Amino acid sequence: MAGEESARPSEGVAWTFLSNHGHVLLCIAQAPEIRLRDVATQVGITERAVQRIVADLEQEGYLTRARSGRRNRYELHPERPLRHPVEAHRQIRALIDLVLGPGQLREEQPGSMPAAVFEADGAADFPNPGVSEDSPGMGRLP
Repeated sequence: MAGEESARPSEGVAWTFLSNHGHVLLCIAQAPEIRLRDVATQVGITERAVQRIVADLEQEGYLTRARSGRRNRYELHPERPLRHPVEAHRQIRALIDLVLGPGQLREEQPGSMPAAVFEADGAADFPNPGVSEDSPGMGRLP
């Protein structure tokens, strides 16, 4: 009908509802041992940009970084509030539950298996039948 907007996003849209900080946070929530290179690929930004975002998140207390062998393991602090005054009454757990689904926050003990399944080439596999690898933005992250 004329005047009605489609519920489907327009092709080639250059913006999303979440910032790169939110996208990085969601990638780490789903896979605490994910390599920053893999986060960069999924979010569609450079590895250096991901490093800056992780440093921001760590500095503000949203995550803690710990070495696990030769890799980093990230622990999220889901009780921390969202940062903007409009949503500051909510915790980041609410964002993670909304996007990944309730109970999907990976809060594993050190030494447990990583949340993501890593293929032989090192790429993280986040199965999501609703999103194709050709989709803009988050790639295979739900």
